[in-house]
Amino acid sequence: MKAKRPFEEVVSEHGPTVLRVCRAAVGTVDADDAWSDTFLSALEAYPRLPADANVEAWLVTIAHRKAIDMIRRSGRRPVPVAEIPPQFVAVSANDRDLDLARSVAALPEKQRLAVVYHYLAGLPYSEVAAIVGGSVEAARRAASDGVANLRRTVGTMQ
Repeated sequence: MKAKRPFEEVVSEHGPTVLRVCRAAVGTVDADDAWSDTFLSALEAYPRLPADANVEAWLVTIAHRKAIDMIRRSGRRPVPVAEIPPQFVAVSANDRDLDLARSVAALPEKQRLAVVYHYLAGLPYSEVAAIVGGSVEAARRAASDGVANLRRTVGTMQ
């Protein structure tokens, strides 16, 4: 039977991946809080995790749920602003958004999550499908569509 590694080693090995996922999901301002929430929950549940479990996928799943919780909480709080922002911003074909993080955040949810979990977290499509829901083919298609949207939005840098 395979023995579990100390939790400190798990944090050291998978912490950067979880932070990338948190940054992509909730932005840089709230990423540290989501990362901390993820590892606090993981620390509590770690003793019950089977020794042969895919720890990285398990942590990404927790990070995904913590990010959703943060997004829901932030949506319920009023935020004071100096001016009311416009509802829609027209973007012309010549006005490319070169900020990749903002472009990823603007993707439809399934595409954004598939791109983040597959390309940033390095999870296989089977794990992406398990986290996001749906089939492996749907996860692969969402990631492909997300990358295509990013190429159209960001364009090529020459």
